[in-house]
Amino acid sequence: MKRLFKEIHEAWLATQFTGFISKTQSRQELYEFANILFKHLTWLENDFIKNGVEYNYNIKHVPIRVTHISHMINDILKRLTSIESKLDSCKDGDITHRMRSDIEYIKAVLERLPEEEVEDRFDSNREYPNVELTQRAKDALTLFLFEESYKEYELIMVYNYSKANSNDVFLNRIYQILVDESLFHLRSFGQMMADMGILGVPRTLMEEIYKFENLEQFLKDGIQEEIGAKEECKRLAEAVSDSSEHFAAFFTFINNQENYHIALMEEALAYIEGMADPK
Repeated sequence: MKRLFKEIHEAWLATQFTGFISKTQSRQELYEFANILFKHLTWLENDFIKNGVEYNYNIKHVPIRVTHISHMINDILKRLTSIESKLDSCKDGDITHRMRSDIEYIKAVLERLPEEEVEDRFDSNREYPNVELTQRAKDALTLFLFEESYKEYELIMVYNYSKANSNDVFLNRIYQILVDESLFHLRSFGQMMADMGILGVPRTLMEEIYKFENLEQFLKDGIQEEIGAKEECKRLAEAVSDSSEHFAAFFTFINNQENYHIALMEEALAYIEGMADPK
């Protein structure tokens, strides 16, 4: 069942990142299927927790450098077939039946997706379609996207792990908002990386990143990281302002979203501190 868990994680990433490299309606379908696979991941995770099974997010690297989208689709189909063969390792019949039904439908749709050439998604030219980027803007954008795409993947898994291992309704509401926000940011940054020819799948997370012992300190550190991300967004908006008003507006928009993330984390921190020192 642990192998099943890892394979679903890998299939989720493969499907999500294939969506980034698609330029057609296939992207939306791939995104929807990625959402479903992420749900499968959380359901198995909850089953582990219910049965007291230790688990982690260690996975193999997911290769995505292809010339045609059919190569990735075929890879996803193979992954889903392998997952199907392991579903019986999950003893929860309801989860198994739902996952099997979902996968059968996903496979049927994937097999009908149109072909696309995707060579320009990996040419590393660091050009952005219909935008003339200065060298300063190009360098700033490249660094930002690599750092932030990894950070958003990390946050998705950290807050997902925290939510799965908590029974606190107040905190879980905040965790879920932050997971959803990070998924949006990951998709936004992933699409931009694909457009610039620099797309890459984030490296595997170290266990100590999400299996932290001190939630209060984690939130304090997280607030400082978000403040740092806000500064990066601000600098990036300034760097690209001469190249694209749309880019500048987008990163200002992301910067303002970070304000709410900080507010949520401060709310969670105050709640935890209040529990430790009720007055």
